[in-house]
Amino acid sequence: MATPLLALSGVSKSFGAVAALRDVRLELYSGEAHALVGENGAGKSTLVKILAGVHAPDQGTLTLDGRPVTLGNPADARAAGIAVIYQEPTLFPDLSVAENIFMGRQPLRSLRRIASAEMRARAIELCERLGVPLDPDRPARGLSIADQQIVEIAKALSLDARVLVMDEPTAALSGVEVERLFTVARSLRDSGTAVLFISHRFDEVFALCQRVTVMRDGRWVSTDPAADLSVDEVVRRMVGREVTSLFPKEPATVGEPRLEVRGLTRHGSFADVSFTVRGGEIVALAGLVGAGRSEVSRAIFGVDPYDAGQVCVDGKRLPRGDTAAAIEAGLALVPEDRRQQGLVMELSVERNATLPRRWALTRMGLLFGGAERRAAGTWAERLQVKAARLSDAVSTLSGGNQQKVVLAKWLATHPRVLIVDEPTRGIDVGTKSEVHRLLSRLAGDGVAVLMVSSELPEVLGMADRVLVMHEGRLAADIPRDRADEESVMLAATGQGGRS
Repeated sequence: MATPLLALSGVSKSFGAVAALRDVRLELYSGEAHALVGENGAGKSTLVKILAGVHAPDQGTLTLDGRPVTLGNPADARAAGIAVIYQEPTLFPDLSVAENIFMGRQPLRSLRRIASAEMRARAIELCERLGVPLDPDRPARGLSIADQQIVEIAKALSLDARVLVMDEPTAALSGVEVERLFTVARSLRDSGTAVLFISHRFDEVFALCQRVTVMRDGRWVSTDPAADLSVDEVVRRMVGREVTSLFPKEPATVGEPRLEVRGLTRHGSFADVSFTVRGGEIVALAGLVGAGRSEVSRAIFGVDPYDAGQVCVDGKRLPRGDTAAAIEAGLALVPEDRRQQGLVMELSVERNATLPRRWALTRMGLLFGGAERRAAGTWAERLQVKAARLSDAVSTLSGGNQQKVVLAKWLATHPRVLIVDEPTRGIDVGTKSEVHRLLSRLAGDGVAVLMVSSELPEVLGMADRVLVMHEGRLAADIPRDRADEESVMLAATGQGGRS
């Protein structure tokens, strides 16, 4: 083959006593899409940060066009033609879409004044290229995860990068948005860009990529043509064991109604939403991005206000917009955006894991570190959270392990009703199976589970019933034995009648 456009050889990186990367190698070629897969904690994010100039390797070499290169900071990486789309959006919330896209690279007029009209026009052009009509003057605050990701992608495209690193770029995108992104990625690939694609969604990996590199526990495992691999083989190499079932749904006895939602309405977001979730039941709330699923879950939990309707837990009506009352009644919400809504990134793992029940751990009004550590340790062990120390800041964990901490935080409250919004977003296949098994076990213990998910296989594999939303309204209520991809998608796009 030709000389790699970008190559890593013998790269190692440690953080204190924790070895994040050990003797890793990777070769990216011009005009090729290359997949990088592995469980959370395998070292993928650390490798991406080395390519982005955020971290410098302790050992090993990086070469660009066959010549050694040092990426001392993100500016060096951008100058070398490397653009990174991170798993979590990193936008300035009070700046506009256009200002976020061109931050630090704004077009200038005379006297070094920002050429706002030109910046706006270029932002519109980039969004049109992606097929998403975002208002360039809209502040980033309040954008959905999907729209924030689009802004990140537009930012990377504006750099005309030779190497494009995509770290879970589709995790919060709908099927239509994913296909738009893939159209752009294929166009860049075919024009000579080297694309490094990181994803836990194997259908995307095999649809886009020519080669696949597998990592496990910070080490390189294999690199092979995608055409020579199967999903089962990739999974086996990732986890080092056989994953018996991705959707370990166990039968559970369905009991009395636990969560009752009646005529819930919030003007401009959703209208007349009514449903019931019984103890022992897993009910999926499906639909396209923007259909109102997350908004409904936040309103039920009291995070967002609503204009009409009522929410009842075990027959008792909850006061509107009161999260404390919801928690006291036995509700728990694992939000979609773990960094902004689920965690306090500067606090430790143990502090985050015990936040909702701090007072239960106090003695005479004092919170002792030992009690906090023991309480957090129980769930960290149960969910297999990979952290050097529970006293470390949660920001030091990988994305999947951060998601586990959010789950631990709410499961420790022993909820009667658990609402999980995209519970496996950004989580590797091995951990997905563990989370699904945990949800199934909770349902078996009588917990009512409302699961918001954009992944159809997850919806069909785990749900006893599928509630489908379309443009803010419930379009269908489909029992498990009649739910399939066609019926869900027809309802989600407004083509199917209500079951």
